[in-house]
Amino acid sequence: MGETVELKKQEQSFIELGLSGLNRQSGNVYEEFLKELQGTRGVQVFKEMRDNDSTVGAVLFAIEMLMRQVEWRVEAASNEDEDIAAAEFLESCLHDMDMTWEETISEILSMLPFGWAYHEIIYKKREGNQGDTKFNSRYQDGRIGWRKLPLRAQETLYEWKFDDKDGSLLGMYQQPPPDYEIRFIPIEKALLFRTKVRKGNPEGVSILRNAYRDFYFKKHIENIEGIGIERDLAGLPVALVPPEILKANSSAEARATLNSIETLIKNIRRDEQEGVIFPKAMDENGRDLYELKLLSTGGTRQFDTDKIIARKDRGIAGSVLADFVLLGHEGVGSFALSSSKTHMFANAIGAWMDLIASVFNNVAIPRLFALNSFNIENLPMLKHGDVETMNLEDLGNFVQRLTASGARIFPNAEIENFLLRQAGLPEIDFEAQDQDFLKSVQAQRGVIESLKIAIKEEKTTLDVASEILSKASGMSIEAANKALL
Repeated sequence: MGETVELKKQEQSFIELGLSGLNRQSGNVYEEFLKELQGTRGVQVFKEMRDNDSTVGAVLFAIEMLMRQVEWRVEAASNEDEDIAAAEFLESCLHDMDMTWEETISEILSMLPFGWAYHEIIYKKREGNQGDTKFNSRYQDGRIGWRKLPLRAQETLYEWKFDDKDGSLLGMYQQPPPDYEIRFIPIEKALLFRTKVRKGNPEGVSILRNAYRDFYFKKHIENIEGIGIERDLAGLPVALVPPEILKANSSAEARATLNSIETLIKNIRRDEQEGVIFPKAMDENGRDLYELKLLSTGGTRQFDTDKIIARKDRGIAGSVLADFVLLGHEGVGSFALSSSKTHMFANAIGAWMDLIASVFNNVAIPRLFALNSFNIENLPMLKHGDVETMNLEDLGNFVQRLTASGARIFPNAEIENFLLRQAGLPEIDFEAQDQDFLKSVQAQRGVIESLKIAIKEEKTTLDVASEILSKASGMSIEAANKALL
């Protein structure tokens, strides 16, 4: 009996008893408490923020340009021949797709404004030029590589498919133009990139989510400001009409006249088609029954909309640690402050790039190698370079202080090449230098042995032989004498 109870406890260790608590119904996720930001409605809002707001556009442009210029590299699992061959294969796959690697990264970065990016994996057999650009490859090794990793646009989402038992994601239904047919893309054939993962939510969280409130008020204040400017320039239209047509029991003709005048004053604009046609009507005393005039609005407003909008811009940029883009716009902000803010921003970008690399290393690369035969224990990994370049003056001072304190950092091939790389200078091929040195040493040994034999056979003297060796090797006469003795 005791053994049976213990066995049941062990079985429970392999069973998932709880659920993540993700708020979902019928393939739709309702984690967002604002209805206008839920599902495809939220996608349209974030699309408007991305495409129609200058501050959001500047922030996203800065992020994308910084991330696109970062170098990506493949690291082999070891120095074994098989591991190096596997790394070279992965590197070739990155640059043998229909889309360039830079274009692929650009589409993956759509996860930033929307919170997620769903990419379908499409393979091809690498058999060289097959007469069809869709399946052409630079290689003819017969292996399976990536043909492309296209984005399945966020606005085409129809609904998600979840496992009924454990709530895990099974795939995405999309309804894309031009035919708007519903298509299903299983998760086994896709890569899901997310800025943040909570409760297993496939929609992640947009990096613009915390900026939405500032964007909302900024948008409405700008609209009101635009209307106010137009009214200030054109004046406030005022129509004076007989009191009879304002009465509730006025005739149908009077109401029609009132409606026409209301429409007229609402549509008065200062543009190339401006002008007003207004009836000329007088009472029995010769006074105008109708009058149209523009009231000017002098003085200043109680609220400075410039300051309000600037505050909202700072809130938008600051929500993603990118408020450094606004430094100097208001005549304030030190270099030290800018340096500190850009450093934090670079760290945030590095974290997003880690997320991208993680999806490739944990999902895309294992699936790719499962389709190809490699006798390896560990897979190669995709790594990204640094987002922020080092300040050469600070780096030089640091190295100088290290050497002054007694640290022996030179000669060191790895450190020397790192320093050259930071300065954008070509690296030194120390392996080739070592081979050249060995060849030089071997050649010198051959010359020395030949000269020793010539001296022994009395074909030349020590002085002459030393002079020959000195000229051939660059060593001094004294050193040449010691080498020949």
